[in-house]
Amino acid sequence: MEKHTHQLHQARVKNNCPLCYSGDGLEFTFTQQEVENKFYSKVQKEVSEKLYCHSCEQQIYPVNWNEDIERVHEYQKKLVEPKSTMLMLKPLAYFLILADAILIGVLIYYFR
Repeated sequence: MEKHTHQLHQARVKNNCPLCYSGDGLEFTFTQQEVENKFYSKVQKEVSEKLYCHSCEQQIYPVNWNEDIERVHEYQKKLVEPKSTMLMLKPLAYFLILADAILIGVLIYYFR
């Protein structure tokens, strides 16, 4: 089973970093994980978010956010368009479903 991460939205913001007080290094990143195997792929419902400061090269955790960062976070969160969480079957799964249906039809026809 493979996991892939899809970046949904990324935004540089002009707020001051709560750790180094730089005014131009903060960046929000919103991602969503996809689980994939031979039969299907499915995007997880949960959207992960990360605030990173490029000036001090550290991740800023929500415990350190101030009210201004919270407001910008809420605005950026509204801009995120999550991927569909629908189960996507691959050709191998369709083949197995079709083969099973044919096998069941043949068994019903011959054992009546």
